[in-house]
Amino acid sequence: MLIGEVARRSGVSARMLRHYESLGLVRPTGRNDVGYREYSGADVRRIFHIESLRSLGLTLREVGRALDDPGFSPSGLVDDLARRTRERIASETELLTRLSRIGAAEPEDWEGVLRTVALLQALGSSSPGTRQRAALSSVDEPSVPVQALVDAALSERDPIVAGALRWALAQAGGGLPLLADGLAAPVAEVRARAVLAVAEIPGDAATALLREALADPDLAVRRHAAPALGARGVADAVPTLIDMVAEEVRDVDAADALGALAADPEAAERIATRLVARLAHGAPGPSARRRLTQALADIPGATAERALAELARDEDRGVALTAGYVLGLRGGEDG
Repeated sequence: MLIGEVARRSGVSARMLRHYESLGLVRPTGRNDVGYREYSGADVRRIFHIESLRSLGLTLREVGRALDDPGFSPSGLVDDLARRTRERIASETELLTRLSRIGAAEPEDWEGVLRTVALLQALGSSSPGTRQRAALSSVDEPSVPVQALVDAALSERDPIVAGALRWALAQAGGGLPLLADGLAAPVAEVRARAVLAVAEIPGDAATALLREALADPDLAVRRHAAPALGARGVADAVPTLIDMVAEEVRDVDAADALGALAADPEAAERIATRLVARLAHGAPGPSARRRLTQALADIPGATAERALAELARDEDRGVALTAGYVLGLRGGEDG
């Protein structure tokens, strides 16, 4: 079989077949009377084997070793090819993500593209200070890559940088749909960061997302959502807030949120009733009783007043002193 026919059957160009021959990968069985290369059926099969191995990502040198070295073991090479492929996919995925973010920012010119690239690089820096400066400076960009800010906020572990990113997101606007995706993430830590970011954004849409987070299966996520909801006047957060006070989990924030909700007289009575019930439930220890007593200080109404009067006679001196002090303040306010 002459080289032209082999090229047609194999799909490998005559030029490439000559290149294979020069490397010793495949040699024609012979030549005809006028000197043209002749390939046998075995030669053609070897060409197909070469192409199959090349399709796996092997170099021509590796192909030659695989075909000619009887002791050659494919397992190590296949593992190395898999590793290289994963690295290439990761690199290409990173590039695609970066291009998508640049496109979403809709830069008007190449100067805008370069600014966006610089911002993305800074947000991905290993230096917390660099990431923080990038977050703060993003608000001055004419087209902020909101997706990049959301991704950074959902992955940031440094609390100072995370706060800067949440502030930048609130200033940028438009991040709620992306943060909603974060609230559905399989990792609870990511959902918690999404809640903190949503809490910085005003409006009914953000409140609706926080309400969903209050039903999250992870306790920490719910406890991030509750103070934000309390500050927005959502009474559904009260049970979680009272638990936070009793268990000393951001108890000051939780008590403040309860106080804000208690601005409504009806809500104040319900909150006071729940606080009293928690004081009676399971005989909480003295430190928990003191925190619950302090929480009652900001709750107006008769129910809270009666509870404080009873707590002023509590067997724990710390609880009694706290309740007496609060009663004194409330009496002074009434006067």
